[in-house]
Amino acid sequence: MSPKYYVGTSGWHYEHWRGKFYPEDLPKSKWLEFYTRSFSTVELNNSFYHLPSEKAFANWRDSSPQGFVYAVKVSRFITHIKKLRNVEEALEKFLERARLLGGKLGPLLYQLPPNLHRNDSVLESFLSMLPRDLSHVFEFRHESWLDKGVFDLLRRYNAGFCIYDMPDFTTPLEATADFVYVRFHGSTWLYGGSYSDEELSGWAKNISDLARGEKAVYVYFNNDAEAFAVQNALMLEQKLKGK
Repeated sequence: MSPKYYVGTSGWHYEHWRGKFYPEDLPKSKWLEFYTRSFSTVELNNSFYHLPSEKAFANWRDSSPQGFVYAVKVSRFITHIKKLRNVEEALEKFLERARLLGGKLGPLLYQLPPNLHRNDSVLESFLSMLPRDLSHVFEFRHESWLDKGVFDLLRRYNAGFCIYDMPDFTTPLEATADFVYVRFHGSTWLYGGSYSDEELSGWAKNISDLARGEKAVYVYFNNDAEAFAVQNALMLEQKLKGK
């Protein structure tokens, strides 16, 4: 069974995409609708900075076509301030809000801070709180987490390991859940720089190899400068279709 590929960008509301992706005269209220004509998914990242309203989640749900998927970046209050500890109430509130996306809710992304070192007991305690009917994925920014023991722990809970690429660093290529999740943070500089055709061809092969037997693959480009994310996402999607 071939996996379903969802390829998009990390966010869509970038003023500097006007004229490079969005038509100059298109009002911002129409940007999401325009975006969904090219992509089947987007990563919601403003939810990392503040909890969007119920109205906002309902509007995103209702303003996108059938089959569109939102990955949702979980609040930094949970990941960066509380560092996964004593977060039951905040987590419940966040997930309740995210569930308003209904069938369009994709994986929930937990990006951990660079100063949070590996702690298996904290991670497992947090994993045990997560509802199993949702998909969860972890992006580790401290290298101590990039270890077989952590990957095995994630597998026990069917939680995803976020593969990511940034200038001068790429994580191991590990699939720890029944889906694959990949983020591209920039080729030659962080959040910028366009990935070359050769780089994207290599990634298309790696991703398709990793995705065998999995249900879905989610890929997001975070190199928003100069709308490189848009160009690279469209290019990678074409290459994956050829696999």
